[in-house]
Amino acid sequence: MPERAAALRGDKVPEAPVRTIVAKGMVRMAPTMAVPSLLREYGVDPAPLLVEFGLTLAQFDDPELTIPYERRSRMLLRCVEATGCQYFGLLIGQRAGLSVFGPVGFLMQSAPTLRAALDVIVQSFRLHNPNAATEYFVTDDYVRFSHTILRPDFEGREQIVDMSAAIMFNAMRVLCAHGGRPTEVRLARARPADTKPYQRFFQSPLTYDARDTGLMVPAEWLDRPLPTADPLLHLMMRQRVAELAAQAGDDLGSRLRRLLPSLLAARGASVADAAQGLGLTVRTLNRRLAAEGTSFAALRNEARYAMARQLLRGTAMQVSEIAEQLGYANASALTTAFRRWSGRGPAEWRAAQNRSIRRAGRSVDRS
Repeated sequence: MPERAAALRGDKVPEAPVRTIVAKGMVRMAPTMAVPSLLREYGVDPAPLLVEFGLTLAQFDDPELTIPYERRSRMLLRCVEATGCQYFGLLIGQRAGLSVFGPVGFLMQSAPTLRAALDVIVQSFRLHNPNAATEYFVTDDYVRFSHTILRPDFEGREQIVDMSAAIMFNAMRVLCAHGGRPTEVRLARARPADTKPYQRFFQSPLTYDARDTGLMVPAEWLDRPLPTADPLLHLMMRQRVAELAAQAGDDLGSRLRRLLPSLLAARGASVADAAQGLGLTVRTLNRRLAAEGTSFAALRNEARYAMARQLLRGTAMQVSEIAEQLGYANASALTTAFRRWSGRGPAEWRAAQNRSIRRAGRSVDRS
């Protein structure tokens, strides 16, 4: 790892985290604040490990500090290596909850109903983490709350998936304090070798190799009054979140990028669906995207390519299943598009990724 080598040589390590509105490619420290204490529980001194990534122990006391998304992922992988715990991300997520979202979390917690709380996180998640998107879908029987990583190619994806699922589970447990359990927990990752830690924590039916990470709960939960509802706090937090949103700014292309994964997951990523989701007419959507120098077709292809890489790298789904998920008529159509994007077919690309992962594993074993 470059940061580790630099630290050992005495070279300058990466820049320290900064306090700011969370920019694309960055992430808040809040979800990983338990990393030092968990390392100590495994007998690992956290200070020298963290310095490999330009971090200090004191920085884990400030949830609003931001660091590069990929650096955080590499840090979690290093923690897995140091502790030998393959589900380190799951344990970190178990120690986090609504508060890691900052004002957005308190706005959710004080909302009158679960539906209102989910509306908050869908609309404002970018203020916490612009590298992922959340959405929820409602049927007569259930609600599916999902989390999709927008950055497909980075190390340690499984740790981020596990951590995110655990945080979502804890948040839902606070909001729905009536003792109910999700009817299903979905993980967009391959089945781990040891599933017992996941079964112990979630105590719900688990689905691996899912197209997105999330929870399914009964639809009747949506409009129940929340035990944490607080109208005054909700008003105060709504004003604070609005201020943060105004500071962050947002162009239409960015909003569409966050919406497209959920539209693809629902297999309805048409321009009409996108316009409806953004509260625009198709004509207005196309005109404004053109003014930003892009188009719906270009952004949908970008989203399809990103999701295809995630599913090929992180799950055992067949190419035909991925093609269906992304709205292609058959596997051949996906293969043609994927070859145009990457220069190779999806099966060939997946095989190359697996070889790279095996080489990296052998390198770690020798170190």
